[in-house]
Amino acid sequence: MKTKDTARAKFQRRRTLRLSAEEDARLESQAAVAGISVSEYMRRLFFGGRPVIARTDDQTIRELRRMGGLLKHNFDAARAMGGVSVPEQMEATLERIRQAIDRLGRQT
Repeated sequence: MKTKDTARAKFQRRRTLRLSAEEDARLESQAAVAGISVSEYMRRLFFGGRPVIARTDDQTIRELRRMGGLLKHNFDAARAMGGVSVPEQMEATLERIRQAIDRLGRQT
């Protein structure tokens, strides 16, 4: 973990950026979602460093994939038992999970 003295030694220059209150709130919110400081968030956006990926989106994608796997297992079991409407509903739910994963994946 970096200390403030280490960060000050590395980042010796300061630039001023004028933002509206709404822009500033949005910037702070996006940095918080990514789990990094506003300065680090801006450096990554500006200089194209490591991509800014929201931790919550990454966790959500993992959870959606897990749920999709469980649903697929249940879908296969219900299909083997010969039910008709339950597998159709499960297939529709599985498709919605896939779409949510795709949407989140495009945002990162």
